[in-house]
Amino acid sequence: MRGKTVIITGANSGLGRAAATELLRMRARVIMGCRDRARAERAAREIRAELGEREAAEGGGELVVRELDLASLRSVRAFCHRVLQEEPRLDVLINNAGIFQCPYMKTEDGFEMQFGVNHLGHFLLTNLLLGLLKNSAPSRIVVVSSKLYKYREINFEDLNSEMSYNKSFCYSRSKLANILFARELARRLEGTGVTVNSLHPGIVRTNLGRYVNIPLLAKPLFNLVSWAFFKTPLEGAQTSIYLASSPDVEGVSGKYFGDCKEEELLPNAMDDLVARKLWDISEVMVGLLK
Repeated sequence: MRGKTVIITGANSGLGRAAATELLRMRARVIMGCRDRARAERAAREIRAELGEREAAEGGGELVVRELDLASLRSVRAFCHRVLQEEPRLDVLINNAGIFQCPYMKTEDGFEMQFGVNHLGHFLLTNLLLGLLKNSAPSRIVVVSSKLYKYREINFEDLNSEMSYNKSFCYSRSKLANILFARELARRLEGTGVTVNSLHPGIVRTNLGRYVNIPLLAKPLFNLVSWAFFKTPLEGAQTSIYLASSPDVEGVSGKYFGDCKEEELLPNAMDDLVARKLWDISEVMVGLLK
């Protein structure tokens, strides 16, 4: 990855941090797009220390922290404006950040938080960076989804969950939206040299589940089970790293992966009409179309 620039959203912890560490180890210039700048700077220092001064000096990779709050379209626009001003190329965009089963909250722009962060924030981010990605082709967009996509459909009558809110269903819907977005974007980018693929990381031990309430008496058992059966962040990040860097997927686009292998999607994630409708509505919601 020497000479290549990679943007990773949510790169200060969990899957994003693991991917940032490994891509930096591969000599990439890694831009960490993170909501909390102080936490991101601390994570960057720890990553550099983990790799060691000698490896960092010899490698030519670089770690850069930029503030990015996906719950704010203003922040997304400011982040992209700075990237377009400062970066001559962008080889890989990894849409990794996410929020999981939170109580009902709204983004700065009034969107339901999980749909706003997991889908709409990344939708705007990707669209604003498309020109740079095209100019840097061959380039790649990697979208982190979840197996939980299969438990929901897109309810266009209540995208903002104002009529009813179920935190589990809304998370599943946002992850389905990720896949539909990736497939529609791949279709639109045919022939440009920019590929788009989505993935599920499996069940991973990260802080994504901070809003999940586990009874106090059950926590020791849950912790034991998670250490025994859940993936580490590094294990969970392998498919993101693979799609970002492997020559095996050069030119592959519009596919869905798990454990570094292509997987079949269920019908709810393969409906092209729904994907196009979601795209059109998302364009209006984020202000790309008036």
